[in-house]
Amino acid sequence: MRNPVGGHVPVAGGLAKVGLPYAREMGAEAVQVFVANPRGWATPAGNPAQDEQFRAECADGSVPAYVHAPYLINFGSHTAATVERSVDSLRHSLRRAREIGALGVVVHTGSATNGRPREEALAQVRTHMRPLLDELTHDDDPFLLLESTAGQGFSICSRTWDFGPYFDALDAHPKLGICLDTCHVFAAGHDLAGPDGMKETLDLLVETVGEGRLKLIHANDSKDVAGAHKDRHENIGAGHIGEEPFRELFSHPATEGVPLIIETPGGKEGHAADVARLKELRGRS
Repeated sequence: MRNPVGGHVPVAGGLAKVGLPYAREMGAEAVQVFVANPRGWATPAGNPAQDEQFRAECADGSVPAYVHAPYLINFGSHTAATVERSVDSLRHSLRRAREIGALGVVVHTGSATNGRPREEALAQVRTHMRPLLDELTHDDDPFLLLESTAGQGFSICSRTWDFGPYFDALDAHPKLGICLDTCHVFAAGHDLAGPDGMKETLDLLVETVGEGRLKLIHANDSKDVAGAHKDRHENIGAGHIGEEPFRELFSHPATEGVPLIIETPGGKEGHAADVARLKELRGRS
């Protein structure tokens, strides 16, 4: 399958027990989960039985799985405690991802808080995130997937070319990849809805980090216009990006084999409708 289409699924009550039935009901061909409270620092141990069932069922159904790391993680923070907690939290997500058979861990690229120069924040990224990449020595270890932001505040990475200095800080490590969020790059200023907007954005991304680094796509429409710097997701085709750029996305060489995960509003029914809509656009690309 050129591009499996799926979504982020709830897992409170059990990764396999709750998450996988939800995925099936939305027609998901790929899944993304949290393995910790996304708005906290706790690093809970998993349930081995649920881990094994989740891993086995995903493998049996050829469903690629991904972990989204907690939102609080910020390696560019001016607060030492936040950076330390970010290390522990991301290490936990990477370990749990391997335990459940996930292919990648998505982490937000963070911000240079307190008005500090971006260079200082990237130096911290190098000091504290680089060693975590070197810990990924097992064959079944996940990729670390950088997700840029919508460009709000003192964001370190929001435009496609911002991935260049971030990759440089991490020596373009072989386990490093990108999760491209369509809402985020649109909000950051890449007009995906303009003529050839999707193609130009993907071309820029490949030009910046090279081929094969795009490992996952968060397929989200946007409630706000291009360049608004607002991270507000909308259902596919119902926002300012519209359906056509998503159809174009499916035919770009850089997206070959890359799964799409929706993070859109509307609960189970809305998610099922968005997955179906993307599958239909995939068929027309």
